[in-house]
Amino acid sequence: MKYFLYIIFILIVVSVSLGLFIQSSGNPLAEKLIGGGIAGLFFLWMPLFIYHRWKNRSIQDYMLTKENIEQMNRFKRDK
Repeated sequence: MKYFLYIIFILIVVSVSLGLFIQSSGNPLAEKLIGGGIAGLFFLWMPLFIYHRWKNRSIQDYMLTKENIEQMNRFKRDK
């Protein structure tokens, strides 16, 4: 999954860079390359990246529950 994310990110960067490069010549394909790259970044790469980073984590560890608040207070007192 990590390499898949790298490949998609590189393709997005190449697409946006190529679009910006050929934009000066007035090519109508430039706007489609830039738009496709930005859309791919937000609708394809970002959700896959977030899933990859959070797939083995528990959301309960990051919520402010009564037990977690007590644990933080104990940690501050012990320090």
